[in-house]
Amino acid sequence: MLDQLISAVVSFIVEVISAAGYLGVVLLMAIESACIPLPSEVIMPFAGYLVSVGQFGLIGAATMGALGCNVGSTVAYYVAATGGRKAFERWGAYVLIRPHEIDRADQFFARYGSVTVFVGRLLPVVRTFIAFPAGLARMPMLKFQVYTFLGSWPWCFGLAYIGYVLGARWNSDPTFRRLFHEFDGLAVALLLAGCAWFVWARWREDHHLKS
Repeated sequence: MLDQLISAVVSFIVEVISAAGYLGVVLLMAIESACIPLPSEVIMPFAGYLVSVGQFGLIGAATMGALGCNVGSTVAYYVAATGGRKAFERWGAYVLIRPHEIDRADQFFARYGSVTVFVGRLLPVVRTFIAFPAGLARMPMLKFQVYTFLGSWPWCFGLAYIGYVLGARWNSDPTFRRLFHEFDGLAVALLLAGCAWFVWARWREDHHLKS
């Protein structure tokens, strides 16, 4: 089941970028940054692969990815700024956000200020949700946009570069392709284990709070 879901997500990403080019990268990264679980770890490496075959430029791919992050983060920012805490309390559970985690994000943002937007964009998972506390705090929009772009660009460039390097080896090294497929099953197993641990930790936390 998980294999099919992963395959469907990857196929969707590949089809969108193949059909829309740079605009597809912007769109997909906007979706990811609007807190919809679409992994940038697949989006940007595929864009990097297209760099390796000459369809994209590396700088262009990273820049379009970062612009997409700005678009999606702006949506998340305004959801938080207009709906405030009530929106989180009502809808946060659907993306596995708990009220005490909202408090923690607020406190973290209050302590470290606007720089958390820059740093957060460089961290897996955190980068997807960092726009929410910025919106709750009504961070100045210009500063929010600048910090979001500056934090997102290295992340997008790094992932695209990995895709570029792997794409070049994929096309020239049959041994690399064979090893990649051999470790593919291990990657899926690790992902399953990670998901199982996350769900179990959430269940234990909820059970502890209710008891």
